[in-house]
Amino acid sequence: MSLYIRDAKVNELADEVMRRLGTKTKTEAVRVALENELKRAGEKLSLEERIRPLQDRIAALGPKDPNFDEKAFMDEMWEI
Repeated sequence: MSLYIRDAKVNELADEVMRRLGTKTKTEAVRVALENELKRAGEKLSLEERIRPLQDRIAALGPKDPNFDEKAFMDEMWEI
């Protein structure tokens, strides 16, 4: 099956990818580019996966005391 590109800009991009990758055909260049893009998209972490390590670090600090008076603590630190 052959590859037919109708869009001039896409054709230019395929030519550029072919030159940079050193492939013999545009079809091969497009195949490699698409495989790389799929691999890269599969490596993206979801928002939940990116935030989880931060949440774990915060949780490791210990429970938050709802009765803690931050102003009094800061005043005491600054000897006010």
